[in-house]
Amino acid sequence: MGLLVLLLGLVFASMYVYRYFFITQLPRESVFHCGVLYEDSLYSPFKGQLELHEDVKIYIEENYEQINVPVPQFGGSDPADIIHDFQRGLTAYHDITLDKCYVIELNTTIVMPPRNLWELLVNVKKGTYLPQTYIIQEEMIATEHVSDMEQLGSFLCISRREAGNCHRIRHFENTFVVETVICQKS
Repeated sequence: MGLLVLLLGLVFASMYVYRYFFITQLPRESVFHCGVLYEDSLYSPFKGQLELHEDVKIYIEENYEQINVPVPQFGGSDPADIIHDFQRGLTAYHDITLDKCYVIELNTTIVMPPRNLWELLVNVKKGTYLPQTYIIQEEMIATEHVSDMEQLGSFLCISRREAGNCHRIRHFENTFVVETVICQKS
C-alpha cells in the first residue's frame, strides 16, 4: 500500500513539474512564416494545387494578429497587410498594390482568435496537424470614407482609405484559405 502511495505521488509530482516547467509558455509576440497548399476549383481548375505564403505575427496579450501576404507566384491576388483586432472587433485590409485600406467588422466565424491561431500554427509546425486545402470566398463592398480615425485604434490602416473596382486578397487565418474580394460601390 505504501508503495502505491509513493508511486502515485511520484506520478502527480512529475505531471506538475512537466506542466509548469517544460510546456512552452505563450510568448508576448510570435512570428510565423507559413505556407499552405490549396485547390481553387473555380478560377483555376486545371492548375492543380496552388501555394500561398504569408508571415503571421500574433500578439496574444494585446489580442490582435498581423498578417503579411506577399505577391503570390500564381497571380490573381494582391499583396496585403491584414490586422485582426479582437479588442475593437475590427479587421483592416491594407491593399499594398493600391495603397488603400479597408476596415470591416471582425468576422469571428472565419478568423481564429490569437491564442487559437498560435496553437494551430505551433501544431502545424510540429506536424501534428495539417490544414485543409479548400478555399472560402467572401465579398465586400467599400461604401464610405472613414472620417473619425480614432475609433480604429493605433495600428489599423494609418492614412489609407477608399476602394477602386474589385481586388482579391487570398490569405489564411484558420484551417482554410480565404479569398476576400473588395469592390467599390457603384
